[in-house]
Amino acid sequence: MGLTITEKIFSDHVGREVRAGEIVRVPIDMTIGNDITTPISIKAFRESGAKKLANPDGFAIVLDHYIPAKDIASANQAKISRDFAREHNLKYFFDEKDMGIEHALLPEKGLVVPGDVIIGADSHTCTHGALGAFATGMGSTDISFAIITGGNWFKVPESIKVELVGKPGRHIYGKDIILEVIRILGVDGALYQALEFVGEGLEHLSMADRFSICNMAIEAGAKSGIIAVDDITKEYLAKVEKENNGLRAKPKFFYSDKDANYSKTITIDLSSLEPVVAYPYLPENGHSISKAVEDDIKIDQVMIGSCTNGRLEDLEIAAKILKGKRVARDVRMIVTPATQKIFLEAQEKGYIRDLIEAGAVVSNPTCGACLGGYMGILGENERCVATTNRNFVGRMGARSSEIYLANSAVAAASAIAGKIADPRELE
Repeated sequence: MGLTITEKIFSDHVGREVRAGEIVRVPIDMTIGNDITTPISIKAFRESGAKKLANPDGFAIVLDHYIPAKDIASANQAKISRDFAREHNLKYFFDEKDMGIEHALLPEKGLVVPGDVIIGADSHTCTHGALGAFATGMGSTDISFAIITGGNWFKVPESIKVELVGKPGRHIYGKDIILEVIRILGVDGALYQALEFVGEGLEHLSMADRFSICNMAIEAGAKSGIIAVDDITKEYLAKVEKENNGLRAKPKFFYSDKDANYSKTITIDLSSLEPVVAYPYLPENGHSISKAVEDDIKIDQVMIGSCTNGRLEDLEIAAKILKGKRVARDVRMIVTPATQKIFLEAQEKGYIRDLIEAGAVVSNPTCGACLGGYMGILGENERCVATTNRNFVGRMGARSSEIYLANSAVAAASAIAGKIADPRELE
């Protein structure tokens, strides 16, 4: 019996063949912390008596949740990470001077490469699986163990094969694909398993689509999401390597064997897929855009951004729909580029102007609105169409508020209409 890509990555790191179900100690290539989770890891690090990091160049801290600080508490949280980074002369410390949301910033900087094992004290660390790496979220104390020892323990996950076939129609993106997968599997349908995306449909999906897909693997309960390297990935890596004068490490390409074992296989026909909208209060509550339009769902806010859909492609999609139009009178629209680089590129291409002239407000890169921290809090009974990844009760503010998850085109069209709208009807 052959091996899956996930089993091969673990086997490479352990130094022998390992299979799903085995518990193994694995060296970590990149550990990621942010301004919320890292202070807990630092406290555990100090309490352990450790004096130095096992792999300083394999630890990145990205301040992205409450930066710039929204209050004294968040300022003090950030200070803990700043002091630690200075104390250990941390090479990969990202603050306001070079800010971005961690799961967009690290690939952009060439710090994630195929074949890596990556952990982060943030559940959406699985985003990095789009580059053919095993990436997963862990707790803050797990992160401290990794930075002290250089490794961690894993149960090698089984894999679910998600086969993508057909060519997507207009305004079908990675967000729609993963929402459809979550609708099929449910929020716990892939518990502690790897979602491996394969098939001819990948030929039509950009890296932005792939990051979006892997980002939300956790919303089906998955340990990770992963896509093997192909020509689209290689083109992206070549661009990143050129921009950064190199990658953090030499990539290793792994591919599943034809006779690899999967716990199950599901097939998504992209040619028959409509834009998907996930109703409150779970990402699994997906409905077609046709149903959402029929339900006549009036909204108060639109949010485009986050580690899921705050990339240049998302801003371009929204800007093209909004250009020459106007956000509805009773709707607020917030746009959050995922990194400063994305912000600058969007500005150079005219997307920022188009969005602002349409009535949107553009913020600095931050996770603030997505997690209900700041920069876009919802009030009582308010409704928001968001390109974010979660629509739990109270996720973006008041417990009575509602979040409808959708792609950037649906979000932009809805901002104009003042209710959930089908972007295909604007063309």
